[in-house]
Amino acid sequence: MAEYTIKVRRFQPESGEGPYWEQFNVDLDPSLSVLDGLLQAKDNEDGSLAVRCSCRAAICGSCGMKVNGQSTLGCKTQIGEAQEQANKMLAATGTTAAQADSPIRGEGEYAVAGVPSDSPIVIEPMGNMPVIKDLITDMESTHWTKIRRVTPWLLPHGEPPEREYVVDPESMIDITQSMACIQCGACVSSCLSMEADPGFIGPAALAKAYRFVGDPRDAETQERLHDLAEDPHGIYDCTHCFSCIDACPKGVAPMDQIMRLRRKAGEEGIEDPNSGHDHEIAFVKIIEKKGTLDESLLLQESFAPGVKGKIKPNKRAIREMLGSIPTAVRGIKTGKMRSLQKLIPGVHHKLPGGAQDDVKAIYRHAEEHKEEFNLYIKGEEGELAEVDVEKGIERSTAPGNEEVQSGQ
Repeated sequence: MAEYTIKVRRFQPESGEGPYWEQFNVDLDPSLSVLDGLLQAKDNEDGSLAVRCSCRAAICGSCGMKVNGQSTLGCKTQIGEAQEQANKMLAATGTTAAQADSPIRGEGEYAVAGVPSDSPIVIEPMGNMPVIKDLITDMESTHWTKIRRVTPWLLPHGEPPEREYVVDPESMIDITQSMACIQCGACVSSCLSMEADPGFIGPAALAKAYRFVGDPRDAETQERLHDLAEDPHGIYDCTHCFSCIDACPKGVAPMDQIMRLRRKAGEEGIEDPNSGHDHEIAFVKIIEKKGTLDESLLLQESFAPGVKGKIKPNKRAIREMLGSIPTAVRGIKTGKMRSLQKLIPGVHHKLPGGAQDDVKAIYRHAEEHKEEFNLYIKGEEGELAEVDVEKGIERSTAPGNEEVQSGQ
Protein backbone atom coordinates (compact mmCIF):
# COMPACT_ATOMS: atom_id res chain seq x y z
CA MET A 1 0.00 0.00 0.00
CA ALA A 2 1.12 3.55 -0.73
CA GLU A 3 -0.35 6.97 -0.10
CA TYR A 4 -1.26 9.17 -3.05
CA THR A 5 -2.64 12.66 -3.34
CA ILE A 6 -5.24 13.12 -6.04
CA LYS A 7 -6.22 16.63 -7.04
CA VAL A 8 -9.71 16.69 -8.53
CA ARG A 9 -11.34 19.47 -10.46
CA ARG A 10 -14.74 19.84 -8.81
CA PHE A 11 -17.88 21.54 -10.09
CA GLN A 12 -21.06 21.63 -8.01
CA PRO A 13 -23.71 23.43 -10.10
CA GLU A 14 -26.17 23.57 -7.20
CA SER A 15 -23.74 25.76 -5.22
CA GLY A 16 -23.84 28.51 -7.82
CA GLU A 17 -20.04 28.77 -7.73
CA GLY A 18 -17.47 28.07 -10.42
CA PRO A 19 -15.11 25.10 -10.64
CA TYR A 20 -12.44 24.58 -7.99
CA TRP A 21 -9.71 22.13 -6.99
CA GLU A 22 -9.95 19.73 -4.06
CA GLN A 23 -7.33 17.28 -2.83
CA PHE A 24 -7.85 13.82 -1.36
CA ASN A 25 -5.33 11.44 0.18
CA VAL A 26 -5.87 7.77 -0.68
CA ASP A 27 -4.07 4.55 0.31
CA LEU A 28 -3.85 2.07 -2.54
CA ASP A 29 -1.64 -0.57 -4.07
CA PRO A 30 0.23 1.00 -7.03
CA SER A 31 -1.30 -1.55 -9.39
CA LEU A 32 -4.84 -0.35 -8.67
CA SER A 33 -6.48 2.26 -10.84
CA VAL A 34 -7.07 5.99 -10.63
CA LEU A 35 -10.78 5.15 -10.60
CA ASP A 36 -10.20 3.06 -7.45
CA GLY A 37 -8.62 6.13 -5.85
CA LEU A 38 -11.62 8.28 -6.73
CA LEU A 39 -14.06 5.73 -5.38
CA GLN A 40 -12.06 5.46 -2.13
CA ALA A 41 -12.17 9.25 -1.77
CA LYS A 42 -15.89 9.21 -2.45
CA ASP A 43 -16.51 6.45 0.12
CA ASN A 44 -14.23 7.77 2.87
CA GLU A 45 -14.14 11.55 2.52
CA ASP A 46 -16.83 13.13 0.33
CA GLY A 47 -19.86 11.24 -0.90
CA SER A 48 -20.83 14.14 -3.16
CA LEU A 49 -17.85 13.50 -5.48
CA ALA A 50 -19.45 12.63 -8.81
CA VAL A 51 -17.81 10.17 -11.21
CA ARG A 52 -19.34 7.98 -13.91
CA CYS A 53 -18.24 4.32 -13.97
CA SER A 54 -19.57 0.82 -14.48
CA CYS A 55 -17.48 -2.19 -15.52
CA ARG A 56 -14.09 -1.08 -14.09
CA ALA A 57 -12.45 -3.26 -16.76
CA ALA A 58 -11.98 -0.88 -19.74
CA ILE A 59 -14.95 -2.39 -21.55
CA CYS A 60 -17.92 -0.08 -21.00
CA GLY A 61 -16.15 3.23 -21.66
CA SER A 62 -18.00 5.05 -18.86
CA CYS A 63 -15.09 6.43 -16.84
CA GLY A 64 -13.49 8.74 -19.38
CA MET A 65 -11.54 11.58 -17.74
CA LYS A 66 -8.29 13.51 -17.93
CA VAL A 67 -5.42 12.25 -15.79
CA ASN A 68 -2.45 14.62 -15.63
CA GLY A 69 -3.85 16.41 -18.67
CA GLN A 70 -4.18 13.26 -20.80
CA SER A 71 -7.59 11.93 -21.87
CA THR A 72 -7.95 8.30 -20.83
CA LEU A 73 -10.07 5.80 -18.88
CA GLY A 74 -9.83 6.06 -15.09
CA CYS A 75 -10.10 2.30 -14.69
CA LYS A 76 -7.32 1.57 -17.19
CA THR A 77 -4.77 3.98 -15.68
CA GLN A 78 -2.80 2.50 -12.77
CA ILE A 79 -2.41 5.01 -9.96
CA GLY A 80 1.28 4.17 -9.55
CA GLU A 81 1.93 4.98 -13.21
CA ALA A 82 -0.13 8.16 -12.92
CA GLN A 83 2.06 9.24 -9.99
CA GLU A 84 5.23 8.64 -12.00
CA GLN A 85 3.78 10.65 -14.87
CA ALA A 86 2.88 13.54 -12.56
CA ASN A 87 6.38 13.55 -11.06
CA LYS A 88 8.02 13.51 -14.50
CA MET A 89 5.89 16.42 -15.65
CA LEU A 90 6.78 18.47 -12.59
CA ALA A 91 10.49 17.63 -12.90
CA ALA A 92 10.54 18.52 -16.60
CA THR A 93 8.49 21.72 -16.52
CA GLY A 94 8.30 22.86 -12.91
CA THR A 95 4.53 22.93 -13.40
CA THR A 96 1.77 20.56 -12.38
CA ALA A 97 -0.91 19.51 -14.86
CA ALA A 98 -3.39 21.62 -12.93
CA GLN A 99 -1.28 24.76 -13.23
CA ALA A 100 -0.51 24.14 -16.91
CA ASP A 101 -4.03 23.33 -18.06
CA SER A 102 -6.71 24.82 -15.85
CA PRO A 103 -6.81 28.52 -14.97
CA ILE A 104 -9.32 28.12 -12.14
CA ARG A 105 -9.18 29.00 -8.46
CA GLY A 106 -7.53 26.80 -5.84
CA GLU A 107 -4.13 26.13 -7.48
CA GLY A 108 -0.61 27.38 -6.92
CA GLU A 109 0.55 25.48 -3.86
CA TYR A 110 3.25 23.70 -5.86
CA ALA A 111 5.87 26.17 -7.04
CA VAL A 112 9.08 25.41 -8.90
CA ALA A 113 11.24 25.59 -5.79
CA GLY A 114 10.65 23.55 -2.66
CA VAL A 115 8.13 21.12 -4.17
CA PRO A 116 7.49 17.80 -2.46
CA SER A 117 8.93 14.69 -4.11
CA ASP A 118 5.46 13.57 -5.21
CA SER A 119 3.30 15.89 -7.27
CA PRO A 120 -0.47 15.40 -6.92
CA ILE A 121 -2.21 13.30 -9.56
CA VAL A 122 -4.43 15.78 -11.38
CA ILE A 123 -7.86 14.53 -12.44
CA GLU A 124 -10.27 16.57 -14.56
CA PRO A 125 -13.44 15.97 -16.57
CA MET A 126 -13.07 15.28 -20.28
CA GLY A 127 -12.59 18.20 -22.65
CA ASN A 128 -14.76 19.47 -25.51
CA MET A 129 -17.90 18.54 -23.54
CA PRO A 130 -20.07 20.52 -21.10
CA VAL A 131 -19.49 19.51 -17.47
CA ILE A 132 -22.60 18.39 -15.62
CA LYS A 133 -21.00 17.82 -12.21
CA ASP A 134 -17.43 17.14 -11.10
CA LEU A 135 -16.07 14.49 -13.51
CA ILE A 136 -19.37 13.80 -15.28
CA THR A 137 -19.71 15.41 -18.71
CA ASP A 138 -22.67 15.77 -21.05
CA MET A 139 -21.76 13.26 -23.75
CA GLU A 140 -25.21 13.52 -25.32
CA SER A 141 -24.75 17.11 -26.52
CA THR A 142 -21.48 16.39 -28.33
CA HIS A 143 -20.39 12.78 -28.60
CA TRP A 144 -23.70 11.01 -29.18
CA THR A 145 -25.15 13.80 -31.31
CA LYS A 146 -22.17 13.54 -33.64
CA ILE A 147 -22.34 9.74 -33.68
CA ARG A 148 -25.95 9.92 -34.89
CA ARG A 149 -24.87 12.49 -37.48
CA VAL A 150 -23.00 9.81 -39.48
CA THR A 151 -25.96 7.37 -39.67
CA PRO A 152 -24.30 4.59 -37.62
CA TRP A 153 -26.20 1.63 -39.05
CA LEU A 154 -26.12 -0.46 -42.20
CA LEU A 155 -28.07 0.77 -45.23
CA PRO A 156 -28.32 -2.29 -47.50
CA HIS A 157 -30.35 -2.33 -50.73
CA GLY A 158 -32.80 -4.93 -51.94
CA GLU A 159 -34.85 -7.45 -50.08
CA PRO A 160 -33.34 -8.63 -46.79
CA PRO A 161 -32.19 -12.26 -46.67
CA GLU A 162 -34.21 -14.84 -44.79
CA ARG A 163 -31.66 -15.18 -42.01
CA GLU A 164 -28.62 -12.88 -42.24
CA TYR A 165 -26.17 -11.16 -44.59
CA VAL A 166 -23.22 -13.45 -45.16
CA VAL A 167 -19.83 -12.04 -46.22
CA ASP A 168 -16.33 -13.43 -46.43
CA PRO A 169 -14.38 -12.89 -43.19
CA GLU A 170 -11.51 -11.41 -45.22
CA SER A 171 -13.76 -8.60 -46.46
CA MET A 172 -14.32 -7.42 -42.89
CA ILE A 173 -10.65 -7.20 -41.88
CA ASP A 174 -10.37 -3.57 -42.95
CA ILE A 175 -13.01 -2.42 -40.46
CA THR A 176 -12.17 -4.56 -37.44
CA GLN A 177 -10.04 -1.77 -35.96
CA SER A 178 -12.91 0.73 -36.05
CA MET A 179 -15.29 -1.89 -34.64
CA ALA A 180 -13.20 -2.03 -31.44
CA CYS A 181 -14.48 1.41 -30.34
CA ILE A 182 -16.21 1.41 -26.92
CA GLN A 183 -17.57 4.98 -27.27
CA CYS A 184 -15.67 6.30 -24.25
CA GLY A 185 -15.17 9.75 -25.81
CA ALA A 186 -11.45 9.98 -24.95
CA CYS A 187 -10.60 10.86 -28.55
CA VAL A 188 -13.27 13.58 -28.59
CA SER A 189 -11.86 14.97 -25.34
CA SER A 190 -8.35 15.21 -26.78
CA CYS A 191 -9.29 16.46 -30.26
CA LEU A 192 -7.58 19.76 -31.08
CA SER A 193 -9.71 20.30 -34.19
CA MET A 194 -12.89 20.08 -32.15
CA GLU A 195 -11.42 22.49 -29.62
CA ALA A 196 -10.90 25.04 -32.41
CA ASP A 197 -14.10 24.17 -34.30
CA PRO A 198 -16.87 22.68 -32.13
CA GLY A 199 -18.80 21.93 -35.32
CA PHE A 200 -16.21 19.33 -36.41
CA ILE A 201 -17.89 15.93 -36.65
CA GLY A 202 -15.07 14.52 -34.56
CA PRO A 203 -12.78 11.47 -34.44
CA ALA A 204 -15.19 9.06 -32.75
CA ALA A 205 -18.05 9.70 -35.19
CA LEU A 206 -15.78 9.58 -38.24
CA ALA A 207 -14.19 6.33 -37.08
CA LYS A 208 -17.71 4.95 -36.72
CA ALA A 209 -18.52 6.25 -40.20
CA TYR A 210 -15.62 4.27 -41.68
CA ARG A 211 -16.92 1.16 -39.97
CA PHE A 212 -19.92 1.33 -42.36
CA VAL A 213 -18.19 2.85 -45.39
CA GLY A 214 -15.82 -0.12 -45.37
CA ASP A 215 -18.57 -2.71 -44.75
CA PRO A 216 -19.28 -4.71 -47.93
CA ARG A 217 -22.92 -5.11 -46.90
CA ASP A 218 -23.61 -1.37 -46.99
CA ALA A 219 -25.00 0.03 -50.25
CA GLU A 220 -24.72 3.76 -49.49
CA THR A 221 -20.93 4.11 -49.58
CA GLN A 222 -20.84 6.88 -52.19
CA GLU A 223 -23.61 8.82 -50.46
CA ARG A 224 -21.80 8.57 -47.13
CA LEU A 225 -18.51 9.73 -48.65
CA HIS A 226 -20.13 12.70 -50.41
CA ASP A 227 -21.86 13.68 -47.17
CA LEU A 228 -18.69 13.52 -45.05
CA ALA A 229 -16.40 15.16 -47.63
CA GLU A 230 -18.72 17.98 -48.67
CA ASP A 231 -19.49 18.96 -45.07
CA PRO A 232 -17.06 21.80 -44.17
CA HIS A 233 -16.83 20.23 -40.70
CA GLY A 234 -16.25 16.73 -42.09
CA ILE A 235 -13.24 14.58 -42.91
CA TYR A 236 -11.08 17.46 -44.17
CA ASP A 237 -11.50 19.41 -40.93
CA CYS A 238 -9.10 17.01 -39.18
CA THR A 239 -5.67 18.60 -38.61
CA HIS A 240 -3.79 15.28 -38.47
CA CYS A 241 -2.44 15.96 -34.95
CA PHE A 242 -2.45 12.32 -33.66
CA SER A 243 -4.02 13.32 -30.31
CA CYS A 244 -6.91 10.88 -30.76
CA ILE A 245 -4.47 8.02 -31.41
CA ASP A 246 -2.64 8.79 -28.17
CA ALA A 247 -5.90 8.95 -26.21
CA CYS A 248 -7.73 5.87 -27.54
CA PRO A 249 -7.60 3.03 -24.98
CA LYS A 250 -8.56 0.39 -27.56
CA GLY A 251 -6.18 1.10 -30.40
CA VAL A 252 -8.91 2.25 -32.77
CA ALA A 253 -6.63 5.03 -34.08
CA PRO A 254 -9.50 7.30 -35.20
CA MET A 255 -7.20 9.50 -37.26
CA ASP A 256 -6.23 6.49 -39.36
CA GLN A 257 -9.91 5.85 -40.09
CA ILE A 258 -10.34 9.50 -41.12
CA MET A 259 -7.38 9.17 -43.49
CA ARG A 260 -9.00 6.06 -44.99
CA LEU A 261 -12.21 8.00 -45.53
CA ARG A 262 -10.21 10.73 -47.25
CA ARG A 263 -8.51 8.18 -49.47
CA LYS A 264 -11.82 6.67 -50.55
CA ALA A 265 -13.33 10.12 -51.13
CA GLY A 266 -10.30 11.01 -53.26
CA GLU A 267 -10.68 7.82 -55.28
CA GLU A 268 -14.26 8.87 -55.98
CA GLY A 269 -13.05 12.30 -57.14
CA ILE A 270 -15.21 14.12 -54.60
CA GLU A 271 -14.60 17.86 -54.33
CA ASP A 272 -14.88 19.42 -50.89
CA PRO A 273 -15.39 23.02 -49.68
CA ASN A 274 -12.14 22.97 -47.68
CA SER A 275 -10.03 22.13 -50.77
CA GLY A 276 -8.77 19.19 -48.75
CA HIS A 277 -8.60 16.86 -51.76
CA ASP A 278 -6.76 19.47 -53.86
CA HIS A 279 -4.38 20.00 -50.94
CA GLU A 280 -3.58 16.28 -50.82
CA ILE A 281 -2.99 16.10 -54.58
CA ALA A 282 -0.72 19.16 -54.41
CA PHE A 283 1.22 17.68 -51.48
CA VAL A 284 1.78 14.39 -53.30
CA LYS A 285 2.82 16.02 -56.58
CA ILE A 286 5.38 18.25 -54.84
CA ILE A 287 6.93 15.30 -52.98
CA GLU A 288 6.98 13.26 -56.19
CA LYS A 289 8.73 16.05 -58.07
CA LYS A 290 11.00 17.60 -55.43
CA GLY A 291 11.44 15.02 -52.67
CA THR A 292 10.71 17.53 -49.88
CA LEU A 293 7.80 19.84 -49.25
CA ASP A 294 7.77 23.35 -50.72
CA GLU A 295 5.20 24.95 -48.39
CA SER A 296 4.76 28.19 -50.31
CA LEU A 297 4.09 26.25 -53.52
CA LEU A 298 1.76 23.91 -51.61
CA LEU A 299 -0.49 26.83 -50.71
CA GLN A 300 -0.73 27.97 -54.32
CA GLU A 301 -1.26 24.50 -55.74
CA SER A 302 -3.99 23.76 -53.18
CA PHE A 303 -6.17 26.67 -54.28
CA ALA A 304 -4.93 27.46 -57.80
CA PRO A 305 -3.48 24.24 -59.23
CA GLY A 306 -1.43 24.19 -62.40
CA VAL A 307 -0.35 26.96 -64.74
CA LYS A 308 -3.93 27.67 -65.76
CA GLY A 309 -5.01 28.08 -62.14
CA LYS A 310 -2.29 30.66 -61.52
CA ILE A 311 -2.83 32.61 -64.75
CA LYS A 312 -6.59 32.78 -64.27
CA PRO A 313 -7.43 32.01 -60.62
CA ASN A 314 -11.07 31.85 -59.61
CA LYS A 315 -12.61 34.09 -56.97
CA ARG A 316 -12.27 31.51 -54.26
CA ALA A 317 -8.54 30.98 -54.96
CA ILE A 318 -7.93 34.73 -54.73
CA ARG A 319 -9.91 34.95 -51.49
CA GLU A 320 -8.09 32.02 -49.89
CA MET A 321 -4.64 33.25 -50.96
CA LEU A 322 -5.29 36.73 -49.58
CA GLY A 323 -6.71 35.18 -46.40
CA SER A 324 -3.44 33.31 -45.84
CA ILE A 325 -1.39 36.52 -45.62
CA PRO A 326 -2.11 37.13 -41.88
CA THR A 327 -0.97 33.57 -41.14
CA ALA A 328 2.32 34.18 -42.95
CA VAL A 329 2.81 37.47 -41.10
CA ARG A 330 2.24 35.72 -37.74
CA GLY A 331 4.78 33.06 -38.74
CA ILE A 332 7.39 35.70 -39.45
CA LYS A 333 6.67 37.58 -36.19
CA THR A 334 6.88 34.46 -34.02
CA GLY A 335 10.06 33.25 -35.71
CA LYS A 336 8.52 30.07 -37.11
CA MET A 337 9.11 31.42 -40.60
CA ARG A 338 12.63 32.80 -40.26
CA SER A 339 13.02 34.36 -43.68
CA LEU A 340 10.95 35.90 -46.44
CA GLN A 341 12.58 33.47 -48.84
CA LYS A 342 10.29 30.73 -47.54
CA LEU A 343 7.40 32.61 -49.09
CA ILE A 344 8.95 32.19 -52.54
CA PRO A 345 8.04 28.95 -54.37
CA GLY A 346 11.12 26.86 -55.17
CA VAL A 347 13.21 28.31 -52.33
CA HIS A 348 12.74 25.57 -49.77
CA HIS A 349 14.83 23.32 -47.54
CA LYS A 350 16.59 20.53 -49.38
CA LEU A 351 18.03 17.36 -47.88
CA PRO A 352 21.83 16.88 -47.89
CA GLY A 353 23.67 14.66 -50.33
CA GLY A 354 21.53 12.24 -52.27
CA ALA A 355 18.77 12.09 -49.65
CA GLN A 356 16.46 14.13 -51.89
CA ASP A 357 16.59 11.41 -54.55
CA ASP A 358 16.15 8.73 -51.87
CA VAL A 359 12.83 10.27 -50.84
CA LYS A 360 11.69 10.29 -54.46
CA ALA A 361 12.68 6.61 -54.74
CA ILE A 362 10.64 5.75 -51.62
CA TYR A 363 7.68 7.57 -53.14
CA ARG A 364 7.95 5.65 -56.43
CA HIS A 365 8.30 2.35 -54.58
CA ALA A 366 5.22 3.04 -52.45
CA GLU A 367 3.17 4.02 -55.51
CA GLU A 368 4.25 1.04 -57.58
CA HIS A 369 3.52 -1.46 -54.80
CA LYS A 370 0.42 0.32 -53.44
CA GLU A 371 1.92 0.37 -49.96
CA GLU A 372 0.42 2.30 -47.07
CA PHE A 373 3.08 3.70 -44.75
CA ASN A 374 2.06 4.57 -41.22
CA LEU A 375 4.38 7.33 -40.06
CA TYR A 376 3.09 7.51 -36.50
CA ILE A 377 6.28 6.83 -34.53
CA LYS A 378 6.37 7.54 -30.79
CA GLY A 379 10.02 6.64 -30.25
CA GLU A 380 9.89 4.92 -26.87
CA GLU A 381 9.54 1.45 -28.38
CA GLY A 382 12.52 1.67 -30.70
CA GLU A 383 12.84 2.54 -34.35
CA LEU A 384 12.26 0.43 -37.41
CA ALA A 385 15.29 -1.11 -38.99
CA GLU A 386 16.17 -0.09 -42.55
CA VAL A 387 15.30 -3.55 -43.81
CA ASP A 388 11.78 -3.15 -42.37
CA VAL A 389 11.30 0.14 -44.18
CA GLU A 390 12.53 -1.42 -47.42
CA LYS A 391 9.98 -4.21 -47.02
CA GLY A 392 7.16 -1.74 -46.43
CA ILE A 393 6.60 -2.85 -42.83
CA GLU A 394 5.00 -0.68 -40.17
CA ARG A 395 4.36 -0.85 -36.46
CA SER A 396 0.82 -1.05 -35.17
CA THR A 397 -0.69 2.22 -33.91
CA ALA A 398 -2.38 0.41 -31.04
CA PRO A 399 -1.03 1.74 -27.72
CA GLY A 400 1.37 -0.71 -26.12
CA ASN A 401 1.28 -2.97 -29.19
CA GLU A 402 4.81 -3.64 -30.38
CA GLU A 403 3.78 -6.03 -33.12
CA VAL A 404 5.23 -5.30 -36.54
CA GLN A 405 2.73 -5.56 -39.36
CA SER A 406 2.69 -5.31 -43.14
CA GLY A 407 1.95 -1.95 -44.70
CA GLN A 408 -0.02 -3.45 -47.58
